[in-house]
Amino acid sequence: MLTHLAIRNFAVASQSDLEFGPGLTVISGETGAGKSLLVDALGFLSGQRADSGIVRHGAERAELHAEFSLEDAAPALRWLQDNELDDGGIGNGMVCQLRRTLRADGGSRAWINGRPATIAQLGELAGHLVEIHGQHEHQALLARGSQLALLDAQAGNGALLAEVRACTQAWRALHEEREALAGIGDVEERRDWLRHQLGELQEEALDAEAVAELFAAHRRQANAAGLIQACDSALERMRGDDAFGLPQALQTLRHELGRMRAHEPRLGEVDALLDAAAIQLDEATLLLDQVRDDLDIDPGQLATLEQRLVRLHELARKHRVTPEELADVQARLSAELDQLEGAGERLLQLDDEIEAAMARWRAAADRLGAARRSAAKSLSSATTSLIHELGMGGGVFEVAVEALDATRPDPQGAERVEFMVSANAGQPPRPLRKVASGGELSRISLAIEVAALGSDAVPTMVFDEVDSGIGGAVADIVGRKLRALGAGRQVLCVTHLPQVAAKGHAHYRVHKAASDGATESRVSRLDDRERAEELARMLGGVEISKEARAAARKLLATADV
Repeated sequence: MLTHLAIRNFAVASQSDLEFGPGLTVISGETGAGKSLLVDALGFLSGQRADSGIVRHGAERAELHAEFSLEDAAPALRWLQDNELDDGGIGNGMVCQLRRTLRADGGSRAWINGRPATIAQLGELAGHLVEIHGQHEHQALLARGSQLALLDAQAGNGALLAEVRACTQAWRALHEEREALAGIGDVEERRDWLRHQLGELQEEALDAEAVAELFAAHRRQANAAGLIQACDSALERMRGDDAFGLPQALQTLRHELGRMRAHEPRLGEVDALLDAAAIQLDEATLLLDQVRDDLDIDPGQLATLEQRLVRLHELARKHRVTPEELADVQARLSAELDQLEGAGERLLQLDDEIEAAMARWRAAADRLGAARRSAAKSLSSATTSLIHELGMGGGVFEVAVEALDATRPDPQGAERVEFMVSANAGQPPRPLRKVASGGELSRISLAIEVAALGSDAVPTMVFDEVDSGIGGAVADIVGRKLRALGAGRQVLCVTHLPQVAAKGHAHYRVHKAASDGATESRVSRLDDRERAEELARMLGGVEISKEARAAARKLLATADV
């Protein structure tokens, strides 16, 4: 649900901060005041293409910011989590922030929860948060994919659709496995090649420990002379055979400090540390002696180690890896060989499994198709009745279900749908996306949403001028339908009819005002008294009579009727 919308230097508005709640919020204003300003702002926040013309004259950039509560928008929350954009740093993460700036030079930037985002990402997320009905380019219901999703949602086809998708994935996995096996070519030739490669690799010890030990052994043997000299020199000092030996030096040091220990107790701690150092020196001498015993200059061993290293590097170059990665190559080739050993039998088995998977998909798709056709009939009938009530007598709404020639499984099922409309009696139904009248299109969208009870799961729906070209009793019906829709969804409606405006749970008025010699649009929320005055203006024009005010109060009093 939309909770906050902030606008800065957008079109003719310099600054507006608006708070929104549940139910139906109506937006009214005089002709040319910019009533659709909020709709346009939400459109740009939904990823609509922008141009520099929407930046207020004299400003460097326009800024738009919206906050949505995600408590009623589980798909949006999942999208944020999948795209690692769910941490907005607000409360428990149940609030989402969208921000977009549009520069006067034509540049545009977008953020989701304070993190930079692409316009495409903004559009994907906004598709789970807000649905705008009005102009053709804003309408999600014009897209056949959205029409199919709405029908499935209205019919409660989630489980059936998930089954169809699972069957599709299973078939695709089997098909890809078969294509991979078939693409190998001559299996026997490939097996011979793999056996040869593995034979070369298996002649060497390739595990990480063995490779590391080989490199270490070569380094020891290649530097044996220097190591022996270093060890002999160190042992000569460490054994203490003369006055310059380390043990004798330590004993001398302890004796000299011991004579003064009575004058400084802390020298006792120093003596204890030196005693421990003497023990450590003895242990180091023993270990160094063992190292020296293990060292031997052996040209034959060095040659053998070098041959093994050369062979290891040759294999690494052949397989385009490092010597440490040869073990992984061996494992991969071994796994492929194991797979190919039964390739012929597996291909025959895969043919049977693919056929069975296709049969399971067809069965699942048939069940989904039956549910869709049943839902299409009920949605067609309910929407047709509603568009009659909305002033389109004789109009017909149909959900056309078109079967696909499915030669391979489709995750969306075996059919597509198209919303078809005839706005007037005697005219053949045409695709909804080709309906010319914006006002009729908006009212048809309203009828579909009411008939489907907002089952497309988008929490915020915006209707721009749905009452265009109607009046009187039909306007009252439109208002009642919008208010009914607002019982389960947040609804924003731009209107010029008092009968519709009176049905709102909240009311905003857009008006023009002069500021520093320039005209700008301002948006203000109306209290009860101001609402009555605005409805009277909508009823009576510039000169507001007592009768108009009385009629306005009556409209407000009967809003729940």
